[in-house]
Amino acid sequence: MAGLDEVGRGAWAGPVTVGVAVVRPRVQLRSMPRWLRDSKMLSEARREEIFEAVGAWCEAWSVGHATSAECDAWGMTEALRVAAHRALDGLEPAPEALLVDGPVDLLAHPEDQFAGLVRPVVDGDAKCASVAAASVLAKVVRDRLMRAEAEHFPAYEFDRNKGYPSPAHQLALRGYGPSAIHRRSWAFVRDLPWCGQDPPARTRAASEDGRDLGEVAGHGVSLAPVDQGRLFGGADILRLPAARAESAARGG
Repeated sequence: MAGLDEVGRGAWAGPVTVGVAVVRPRVQLRSMPRWLRDSKMLSEARREEIFEAVGAWCEAWSVGHATSAECDAWGMTEALRVAAHRALDGLEPAPEALLVDGPVDLLAHPEDQFAGLVRPVVDGDAKCASVAAASVLAKVVRDRLMRAEAEHFPAYEFDRNKGYPSPAHQLALRGYGPSAIHRRSWAFVRDLPWCGQDPPARTRAASEDGRDLGEVAGHGVSLAPVDQGRLFGGADILRLPAARAESAARGG
């Protein structure tokens, strides 16, 4: 059995990324990395800190992407489905069952169905350890890609906002227009200067997801403490270990 989660749905630039994490059979609570939880509840530094431990805790894991151009060409639903299949292609053997974060089956398709069982779980990244692991792994991999892209497009500060619409990112868009990795069919392009080019005839509403507050609001914004009342449950029942909130941990 594996958990599946996506990151980057609400970004204006860069890929949408899907992670898949396979839980070890008969895994024990005491073996779970202490800070494993929904990636949005962790700071970037904390995610990087636990990345190797989370990957080692899984039986196997994989990450797949759909590029910004593919998001434009296919729309978010199809781009997510393709990214999910690319992630699953990285696993051998493929899992027999998937827990998918959210209310819908990302893999649903009349002609290309996933062969195993799929169970959508609302707030799955807060309830299922396998989904939380997929969330952390996908988030770290995508963050690293966006930090690498920042070297090519320094004005947009992708190393800080990861393609999400922070104030600095939005200001750069007003001054420079979209880069080669922006999603040009998204609604935000309607009011941008296009340097003599006409905007696409068809634009999509910008998708929203629970992205990091710091990535959207800008620098110096603290993330909310981890809510210890939200416990893992569901098909891969594992409760969160007792742990202080991030803010308390950083203060010693």
